[in-house]
Amino acid sequence: MLFLSSQPKVVILCGGKGTRLREETADKPKPMVPIGPMPILVHIMKIYSRFGYNDFVLALGHKGEVIKEYFAENKHPEWSIIFADTGEEAQTGARIKRTEKYIDSDHFLATYGDAVSDVDISKLVEFHRRQGTIGTMTAVHPHSKWGLVKGGGNGLIEEFVEKPQLYDYVNGGFFVFSKKVFGYIDDSEGEVLEHRPFSRLVKAGQFSMYRHEGFWHAMDTYKDYLDLNSIYAKGEKKWF
Repeated sequence: MLFLSSQPKVVILCGGKGTRLREETADKPKPMVPIGPMPILVHIMKIYSRFGYNDFVLALGHKGEVIKEYFAENKHPEWSIIFADTGEEAQTGARIKRTEKYIDSDHFLATYGDAVSDVDISKLVEFHRRQGTIGTMTAVHPHSKWGLVKGGGNGLIEEFVEKPQLYDYVNGGFFVFSKKVFGYIDDSEGEVLEHRPFSRLVKAGQFSMYRHEGFWHAMDTYKDYLDLNSIYAKGEKKWF
């Protein structure tokens, strides 16, 4: 499977309501929650732009007009942006399916609008090429939401580990897909990308796993918002 000469588009899912982040999402969609002076969405776009991917399809939903207004006021001349209205209540699969008409290359990249990482996009794409599957997911190690306590046989605590990185992998987004993936997704409001479409790809032997051992952090809760802004304020922006 070969990419066409033009760079594939990057689809970013921007329709989430951020219900677990209500302190910041009362007046804006989740991708517009800021890290430092700019929305997390812009941070994500800068990750791709660093590797030469500057053509974006923003799959809009809840409060999508806020995203349109932001980019109308904050120009990024190096970026080409398509604002795709994919429905107020559509789930992730439906949103991806509804961007199909904008994809003009054999493959495209995609991710969520709420997580940053220092994943090497070039290596991810090269891995996808070698695998030759319809889809590739970036798998990451999550951090425990709780501190772990290690105890000895004497009943004493030996060590307290504050929210360590876990051994197992989870879906970190940062996907690469062949256009063939659209044949695995239904255009129905309730189509969740991570359920039936992903299961169908797995059963067909068409879903690869790119293991990323570096930095990854999602903004899922208000605590995540505080953590990411603390990282930014300390100048430890590993995703840059």
